Amino acid sequence: MEKSVRLIPYQVEDQLVDIQQIPEGVNLIQAPSIWSKGFKGKDVVVAVIDTGCDAQHPDLEGRVIGGRNFTDDDNGDPENFTDYNGHGTHVAGTIAAVNPDSGVVGVAPEAKLLILKALGGEEGSGAYEWIISAIEYAISEKADIISMSLGGPSDVPELHEVVQKAVQNQILVVCAAGNEGDGNSKTSEFSYPGCYNEVISVGAVSLQRKSSYFTNSNNEIDAVAPGEKIVSTVPGGKYAIFSGTSMAAPHVSGALALLKPLSESEFERKMSEPEIYAQLMKRTIPLGFPKSLEGNGLIYLSAPDLLADYLKKEDLAIGV
Repeated sequence: MEKSVRLIPYQVEDQLVDIQQIPEGVNLIQAPSIWSKGFKGKDVVVAVIDTGCDAQHPDLEGRVIGGRNFTDDDNGDPENFTDYNGHGTHVAGTIAAVNPDSGVVGVAPEAKLLILKALGGEEGSGAYEWIISAIEYAISEKADIISMSLGGPSDVPELHEVVQKAVQNQILVVCAAGNEGDGNSKTSEFSYPGCYNEVISVGAVSLQRKSSYFTNSNNEIDAVAPGEKIVSTVPGGKYAIFSGTSMAAPHVSGALALLKPLSESEFERKMSEPEIYAQLMKRTIPLGFPKSLEGNGLIYLSAPDLLADYLKKEDLAIGV
């Protein structure tokens, strides 16, 4: 298998030395509404298959529980998952950064990150074997969620099989949909593994809830999340603003890390992969774009509470 998996293309909007905020994307998907219920992703393991991570970044302190290198960077040293690109560190921060007082906070600031470096070099490319091995490792480590902001043009049977294996092992697999969109919702653009039926395929919207011009459209899109001008961590203790479906996918990975313990607390039992997926889809709101662009809509974690409030007001209005 050739070396043809790559980062979902992304745009660097700005580099920042310091910042202090809950990123707008984290607020837009209503993550604080779940935090207020006492759930911040505690002990949920998210395997981030990407370009590695700066585990020493102050905002990721205590979040990275381990990692492995599957690339030929650093002579293939399996223990060295240094991020030479910045993309993996940015994704990791969106999922689980912990420093709102002097940095940024991620969607699930108490989640655990397992860093699996499967894209190497400054450009962030890799072999299908590296991705497959990383997914196998995530399965063996019993990760709860796999987050992949990467893709390739080829439907490789071995890749599909290992994704299916992960889902059979009750792992939620989240993938960026891809940035090859042509602005026409009637045409389909496919990126693998993002368009496999078993994964949660995530398209991008702006912080103003507009469909991103670059986001892929196809019949496998499950939902959308913020993917434009996303602030997060980059190597060297710094921050940057990136855009792309690569930035949308980790918002959903973080959302799942919040929903898994919340749902298991509410139902008082362990939840299966399809059940957690259903809980996620229950927390979407349609934005009015074609389903090929937005799937079930924007991830909006407070949606059930809003619906309950609305129904309560309706009942009062009709005197029930």
